[in-house]
Order: sequence, then structure tokens, then C-alpha cells
Amino acid sequence: MTTGRDDDALTWDGDDDPTLDVGASAGTEPAPDAATRPSAPELPPGYTAVGKGSETVGAADTPDAASVDEEAPVRGDAVAESRSLGNGALVALGVLGGVYALYAIGWVIGGLRLQGRAQYLVLDVMYQGSLWLAVLAPVLWFATTFLLTRRSRAWVRFAWLAVGVVLLLPWPFVMIGAIGQ
Repeated sequence: MTTGRDDDALTWDGDDDPTLDVGASAGTEPAPDAATRPSAPELPPGYTAVGKGSETVGAADTPDAASVDEEAPVRGDAVAESRSLGNGALVALGVLGGVYALYAIGWVIGGLRLQGRAQYLVLDVMYQGSLWLAVLAPVLWFATTFLLTRRSRAWVRFAWLAVGVVLLLPWPFVMIGAIGQ
């Protein structure tokens, strides 16, 4: 049985070239002592090492347990921003954002179709103002919910978005439709 470079999964012509071997072979390398051993790499503040060999990587300023608890209220924004959404939550936010965009389009279409029938109820200026408020309502609900629930749990955000889906249903589009009856 052979050892060394012959056990590699791939070999290429010229692999046996002695100029390619930069270091000594594994069998002849002396064990490094504490004086010659390189220092462990340090990460910038706020980064955490993960994966194989992460226990040997140190942080630039490793705070002790007492200072972490004292700094948590002060660094609330950084802690909240470091908590990211999972893939499923991002997909759900995209789908709900699409639903709200379709609701805004539904309010435009339904409101414009209803405009001729609502002339006798309110003045034209009042109708136009309320139409555009209704069109902006789904977009404003989504943006407001997204911004006000940044520091809340994900289920709170999705609960408020679900309430908006029920409340902001474009009834003129549902009742009259795009073509009318």
C-alpha cells in the first residue's frame, strides 16, 4: 500500500514536481511548542466563530458574563437586528406583501368601477380622497405592521398582517368585479 500523494483522489501530470512541495512532509514536521505556535486568530467585535475549529478562534474583546447582562439593554438595537428571520418567514412575508399589493390594485379597479354609481352619494372630491386612501390602506398597513413589530416575535407580526388581510379586503372589487354586473 502506498502513502502520500499517491492516495489523492485526483492526480495530474507534474504533481510529482519537487518545486510544488512547499512545506515538509507530515512525518518530518516537528510539533510546535508554545513559543513557536502562532497565536489564535481573533475576530472583530460582534462576530462569532462557528464550525470546525471554532473553539480555537478568540474574539477581540471577550466580555465576561456580568458585562453581557449589563450591556443587553444598552445594545437592544444591535440584539434585535442580529435576530434574523428564517427562510419560511421571509417567503411568508413575500406572499403577504404580494397579497397586499393585489389588494391595492383591487381597490383601484373596484373603486374606479364604483365611481359612476356613487356620484349621487358623495361629492366627487370626497370620493376621490376616500378612493386613494382606500388604495393606500393596504400598503400603509403592511409597512406600519412591518416597522412597528420589528422587535416583536414573528407570530405577532404575522397575526397583525393576517388581521389586515381580513380587514382590508377590497369589497368593491369583490362585489362588482373588474367587468361589472
